[in-house]
Amino acid sequence: MSLVRAKKHLGQHFLTDKKIAAKIVDGLIHTDQYRQVLEVGPGMGILSDILLERENLETFMIDIDVESYNFLKDKYPQMGERLINGDFLALDLRKVFPGKFAVIGNFPYNISSQILFKILEHRENVVEMVGMFQKEVAERCASKSGTKEYGILSVLIQAYYNIDYLFTVKPGTFNPPPKVNSGVIRLSRNDRGTLPCDEKLFWAVVKAGFNQRRKTLRNALSGVLPKVKMDDNIYFEKRAEQLSVEDFITLTQLVTKLAL
Repeated sequence: MSLVRAKKHLGQHFLTDKKIAAKIVDGLIHTDQYRQVLEVGPGMGILSDILLERENLETFMIDIDVESYNFLKDKYPQMGERLINGDFLALDLRKVFPGKFAVIGNFPYNISSQILFKILEHRENVVEMVGMFQKEVAERCASKSGTKEYGILSVLIQAYYNIDYLFTVKPGTFNPPPKVNSGVIRLSRNDRGTLPCDEKLFWAVVKAGFNQRRKTLRNALSGVLPKVKMDDNIYFEKRAEQLSVEDFITLTQLVTKLAL
């Protein structure tokens, strides 16, 4: 089998350190809640080798790169239809995984936010995610209110998942090495089935607040709720980064009430 060439347009940086690969797989902890795990962008299979050793897991893989797909098909003939040549962002996850499952991967930096939003979209089925991202993105996901890193992804992820920043990975452990450090995070579905507010409005409030993060929420949310309907609640005098997830839930309840 010839080696796979890393392709810049796909954001491929192949992990070469087997110890780090094992640490990433060891990040999966809720295996009593699911059996199936989907690896996104397996490349040449450094994570796959370890995943396939786990007898309590049924591993699926998806790679958009035809060269990687053909390499993996030769390397793992036992995979059959569980090896998918396709785009994770376009994959109908509910069709492939009708039940609970996990997602794992060394994710391409250029689509990291889209991957996270796809996971959020399927939050009722994705019980857990362990993934490697650009360190800046990983830190943003795990950041708390009151910090400059705190933003839309931070709030939306933490509304539905518990998040752990597991460890940092240096560029020299990849081929080719990226120009920045990477960070591995774990998302574990929390106890919220649904939020105690209008969830569509919650997303709109969070996005509007951070899209104009330097403004007070009275100004930032004017497209969601006309200013004439806003009361003197202290939330409207704050900026989005000052509000916790619970605050955003309460604010969404308030906006719903004031909109009547």
